[in-house]
Amino acid sequence: MFKKVLATGLLAVLAVFAVPAAANAYEIDGPAVTTTPGVAATLTFSGFDANEPTTASAPDAVTLGIVKVVSTFSRAANGSGVVSYTATASTPGTYTVTVVGVSGKIGSAALTVVPADSGAGSGSGSGSNGALPNTGLETPMLIIWGAAGALALGIALTVVLTIVRRQKASV
Repeated sequence: MFKKVLATGLLAVLAVFAVPAAANAYEIDGPAVTTTPGVAATLTFSGFDANEPTTASAPDAVTLGIVKVVSTFSRAANGSGVVSYTATASTPGTYTVTVVGVSGKIGSAALTVVPADSGAGSGSGSGSNGALPNTGLETPMLIIWGAAGALALGIALTVVLTIVRRQKASV
């Protein structure tokens, strides 16, 4: 009876320490790449075994390799354990590309696709130089008041001439 309890306890201790070691795969840090829609980006992963076959997978919005509408692509790492994949996406957003080697090593990269016209501009009031953009009226107030005064003077002159003409006609 004692042997069974001891064996069960030993198995419990082994399970506690062995399971997390098997669950934690060797993580390879991948690149974080930013691109625009339709422009191919190269994602390079290092840390795999030499000539190890790898498989990359990505969401449906991302195309891997040269072939259209492929979201899973396989390629072997080179002699230094480095493998590169080409990714293209046409919809802006952030996508995760995961590469898994046959040895259990896993690499993931962030592919960020930003709109082509992301607001980077130049010129007065664009805010590209760190200043606030110009909003509102840019005409000097002296010109506005001068035009309003000339308009008021013209209306007053027309009213006075109309009154004088009516007085002459009635006499």
